[in-house]
Amino acid sequence: MAPTLTAVVTRRDERRVAPRPVGTGWRQRLEIVMFVSPALALMAVFVLWPVISAVRMSFYRWKGFGPMDQWVGLDNYRLVLQDEVFTDAVMHNFTIVVLSILIQLPLGLGLALLLNRRIRGRGLLRTIVFVPYVVAEVIAGVVWFQLLQPQYGVIDTVLTNIGITPPEQGFLGTPELALPTVFVVLTWKYLGLAVLLFLAGLQGVPDELYEAAQLDGASWWQTQRSVAIPLIGPTIRTWAFLSIIGSLQQFDMIWVLTHGGPANRTTTMATYLVEQGTERGNYGIAGAASVLLFVIAFVTAVAYQVVVMRRDTAVQR
Repeated sequence: MAPTLTAVVTRRDERRVAPRPVGTGWRQRLEIVMFVSPALALMAVFVLWPVISAVRMSFYRWKGFGPMDQWVGLDNYRLVLQDEVFTDAVMHNFTIVVLSILIQLPLGLGLALLLNRRIRGRGLLRTIVFVPYVVAEVIAGVVWFQLLQPQYGVIDTVLTNIGITPPEQGFLGTPELALPTVFVVLTWKYLGLAVLLFLAGLQGVPDELYEAAQLDGASWWQTQRSVAIPLIGPTIRTWAFLSIIGSLQQFDMIWVLTHGGPANRTTTMATYLVEQGTERGNYGIAGAASVLLFVIAFVTAVAYQVVVMRRDTAVQR
């Protein structure tokens, strides 16, 4: 009698699924533990433990010497939140966030669209745009600090030679011009990352879509606006997320250029907590400020993920 269909399928599945050797699961788990343990150990030592120490420090009044035994509870948080310098620093951080989205986004997107075209010297132009991003922040800050020196700096000298009177205290020493000048330097430094990400996104747009748009009579700008830019929307939103978090944590360039001055006009949350801790010895206040910086950045990141990147996350799932 011919075998039934169920019997044939059952025998075929039995031949296909080979029994797994005893101990294979434990061996795989052991390999995973061995490869992951060094990274987890480094994260625990250099990330988790400092975070726990900062939170613990924020509940004490401690000058960095002796035992940490003067408990003050939430008093450090109250002092930080009542400090006008810190509240101004928060506003400076969010000012950099807004300016980054309003200025760096269209500028980086425009450069990416232009550098995506077949033009002579395209590779050299891409390198020139991206080089500032790979330069160390401290080195770039020192170079710009020398260029912006009042009276004797290169920029002041050039402006004087063409008939423009530069600020007497320099661009970094004038309170009204300090933050805009710092933002110009930040744009020069980080614009290359935006261009690189946008170019990578544009490389993924199929050529057939460009050809179809051209056959329909669309101009180059209409093609970019209706085809390319909508398709790289996830890339744009990812860059915006990185820009927002980086702006909230901005420290290196501002510390080198202005040290938070003049008159705290360029102070950020990061420079505030470093100044309180390393220069004034108020480690409890610095710990509270660091916790508040973490909370602000975390809430902003979660809100951005939920409101802006929700569609991208749903598509990936």
